[in-house]
Amino acid sequence: MTGRRRFLAGGAALLLVRDALAAGTVDKGVHRVQGDARVNGAPARRGMDVRVGDVVTTGAASQIIFVVNRDAFLMRSQARLEVGGAAADVFRIVTGALLSVFQPGAGKTLRAQNATIGIRGTGLYVETGPGKTYVCTCYGEVEIVPTDDPSQAETVRTRHHEQPRYVLPKGAPRMMMKAPVLNHTDDELTLLESLVGRSPPFDPFERSY
Repeated sequence: MTGRRRFLAGGAALLLVRDALAAGTVDKGVHRVQGDARVNGAPARRGMDVRVGDVVTTGAASQIIFVVNRDAFLMRSQARLEVGGAAADVFRIVTGALLSVFQPGAGKTLRAQNATIGIRGTGLYVETGPGKTYVCTCYGEVEIVPTDDPSQAETVRTRHHEQPRYVLPKGAPRMMMKAPVLNHTDDELTLLESLVGRSPPFDPFERSY
C-alpha cells in the first residue's frame, strides 16, 4: 500500500520486535515520543504513567506510543484520547487517529465521534473527525454501534484487516460502509503487541500491510 507512515524503519523495527517478544516483557507507561505529545498538558517522556482520568494529546507531526495495563496504543498527530472507566476500560478518541491492541478476553469500549466500539481482545485502528469515523478491525472481534442509529450495529470478526468500515453521521444513506485498509501497518501492530508481551495472530515476519 502507498502513503504509509512508519514510526520505525522496517529493519530496526523487526530487530526491536524480535528482542521484545523473546524477553516477554511489558513496558508500562509512555514508550516513545516523537514531536509534541502531552499527558494532562505536561510534555510526555519515556516511562511516564498513563492512568484512568488522563488525557493524552499530540500536536502537528507528532506521535506517542504508550501502554495502559495490558493494552498498547500508538496515537498519530493532532489527536486527543481520554482514558476512563473504573479500570481503564473505557477510552474516548475525541479526534485524530489511534492504533491499539487490547488484551484478549477483557471487554473494553472505545468511543469515537459518531461510533461506540465494543472490544473483545482486538487489534484496532480508528480515525475520527466531524464527518465520519474509520474503523479497521485488524484482527479479533468488535461491535461497532453508530451513535446516530444504534439499530444498525454490526459485529465484525477478522483475522487480518478483512473488513474496514466507515461509520457515517445522521443523514447519510447508510450508517456504515465498506472501506479500504488505510494508514496503519502490520509492523506497527507487531511492535505494540511486543510491548505487552504478545505477538499478533498473523506471522509478524510475513506481512502484507
